Amino acid sequence: MSTIKKEKKVTIGHVFKTIIWPRRKHLFLGLFLIIISRLAGLVLPGASKYLIDDVIPNNNMVLLKWLVIAVGASVTIQAVTSFALTQILSVEAQHLIAKLRAKVQGHIIRLPIRFFDNAKTGELVSRIMTDVEGVRNLVGTGLAQMVGGILTSIICLGLLIYISPMMTFYVLVPVIVFGLISLKAFAKIRPIFRERGKINAEVTGRLTETLGGIRVIKGFNAESQEVKTFEDGVQRLYLNVKSSLTTTSMVTSAATLLLGLASAGIMGIGGYMIMNDQLTFGDFLAFTLYLGFMIAPIVQMSNIGSQLTEAFAGLDRTEEIMNIPLEEDEKLRGIALPSIKGDFEFDQVSFAYEKDKPVVKEVSFTAPAGTMTALVGTSGSGKSTIAGLVASFLNPTSGIIRVDGQDLQQVNLNSYRSQLGVVLQDDFLFEGTIRDNILFPRPDASTEHLMQAVYAAYVNEFTDRFDEGLDTMIGERGVKLSGGQKQRIAIARAILADPRILILDEATSNLDTESETLIQASLKELMKGRTTFVIAHRLSTIRQANQILVVEKGQIAERGKHDELMEKKGRYFDLYTYQARI
Repeated sequence: MSTIKKEKKVTIGHVFKTIIWPRRKHLFLGLFLIIISRLAGLVLPGASKYLIDDVIPNNNMVLLKWLVIAVGASVTIQAVTSFALTQILSVEAQHLIAKLRAKVQGHIIRLPIRFFDNAKTGELVSRIMTDVEGVRNLVGTGLAQMVGGILTSIICLGLLIYISPMMTFYVLVPVIVFGLISLKAFAKIRPIFRERGKINAEVTGRLTETLGGIRVIKGFNAESQEVKTFEDGVQRLYLNVKSSLTTTSMVTSAATLLLGLASAGIMGIGGYMIMNDQLTFGDFLAFTLYLGFMIAPIVQMSNIGSQLTEAFAGLDRTEEIMNIPLEEDEKLRGIALPSIKGDFEFDQVSFAYEKDKPVVKEVSFTAPAGTMTALVGTSGSGKSTIAGLVASFLNPTSGIIRVDGQDLQQVNLNSYRSQLGVVLQDDFLFEGTIRDNILFPRPDASTEHLMQAVYAAYVNEFTDRFDEGLDTMIGERGVKLSGGQKQRIAIARAILADPRILILDEATSNLDTESETLIQASLKELMKGRTTFVIAHRLSTIRQANQILVVEKGQIAERGKHDELMEKKGRYFDLYTYQARI
């Protein structure tokens, strides 16, 4: 994603402070349960020694009974602690994932519009839903099992030394070599997991676009092209997974080889010591079982280590996006506007998407409260950019925009946008019912206000023909409706919002002649007493504007009312007469 710059790695200290320590109660309890479980697991090797050396040779039925009771109790304790661990740590991990997803989504949705201009929707979805999943291994059983495994290994090591220092020393050499190999492997895996997150986000992003643009794809017979693009992305993902599997399999193979050699050596040394009466058969059996209990966590740690590495890679990417500055800086935007009158002033305003390539150049004009300002001009002239500046979607590169005398860049965005209404040429409708979409700006609006907006925008003209009326499901992005029907719903939504400032991006462009006449009348009512900015493509719709600004190459080439500009016979006259001929 081009908006995300330098990649920063999340440190262990940061993760401990922000994720692990706040959940210390759950983790300490989980750790306690794991220690209890592992200690209970050590009963079986000890019982086996007494069974071989004391019970069987001496026919000691009393000791046998106690050994069976001890082993049964230890198995029960292991089962209970295992269930409790899942309930305490795994559930808490999922709770944390849910909170992190909400936190990341809350941050992303508050980022500037320019961020979304450079980001793919599917990629952002992957950031929110996938990247945070790895924390289940930090707060869940993964980390606790690793710590518990280390403690178990240390206890078993002490018991092994007690039984036979010589065999223990022989075992430690391959274990240490295995540990060094694992550390090197995990350092190599982390960048692979980071790259996997990027590839997965890109593939998801493209897939989302493909499914959303299925009509365009079929219209141009481009199915095979999109299949090929997706296959290429999936192949990249496969190669990344293959690379990580190669590294992890190397660790597993090294464990098998080194620990196999250790077992072979123990067999030889142990057999020799038993034959020379330096070791009992029970001690040898207990040593072998304790060795398994010491090595199992170490081998398990290679898998857990891989999971923790994946978790850190996901957190790296999450931290990157959380470090992107929000749209609203509370320190800079400290002015909360009460009810807005709607006086606007552009004072030498310039804006550039790229450095030294201004799209708007030193534009100055005033739009008094309650007036209608129309922006006209050819495509790419800067009309939509000026409207974006009015909506505070964009901030000026230089110059000042004032609303009611206040610098818009210092105004609290919530207090401003709560009094702003926008109707776009291709307005977005959410999946759901017509009623839901109209109520979007004011979910708690009364039925009376809802119906006033419905009638004002003539939505009832087509909903009355639907069996479900306003409760008709419209499909994703309103796919089941015509362009004109979607536009009327968008206008009804703006009417219900009752804004002080209104931005219309050719709000009647998708309407047939009959609907346009009806909507023009409702828009005239909507615009009364409101400061309105209209981006006009059909010049016939803005003849009543208080002022018309003709925008060319980012500058205001002409300004005035319709009749004044027609008399000048300049750029506006050319545009208007050209459209009239068409």
